[in-house]
Amino acid sequence: MASAMEQLYQQVILDHSRLRSGERSLEHPHGESFQVNPTCGDECRVQVRVTERRLTELGWTGKGCSISQASLSVMHEMLEGESFDDAEELGELFRELMRSRGAELEPADQQQLEDLSAFTGVAKYPARIKCALLGWMALRDAMLQAQHD
Repeated sequence: MASAMEQLYQQVILDHSRLRSGERSLEHPHGESFQVNPTCGDECRVQVRVTERRLTELGWTGKGCSISQASLSVMHEMLEGESFDDAEELGELFRELMRSRGAELEPADQQQLEDLSAFTGVAKYPARIKCALLGWMALRDAMLQAQHD
């Protein structure tokens, strides 16, 4: 039986996969990336508009499992309006969580992850890690494009 924390985490993922924050296309994005997970067929398009290395707008569209869609939704909530540096730092922390094999990170890091902590259990399943990271790969690529624009 799942612990209370695991149930809470599962609920966060389900809520974000249903009520998707930031799911929209942007007009005239400065950077855009389309990514597909060939293992399961999940796909997403992440678009950014930037001003002085800040994600002034972050939009995404996609289809796939609840993990990939929830990860995109949480990513949007946490990063729209943030600096590139903060986005990269949080992305690296999330990648570290995905490499943890389901172990929680240091308490300060877990706190910084906020709702992304809900994906701790996902890291136990290597096939699902790619689902959780798909949008983050697209964001990193879109940010790189925006820097060169």
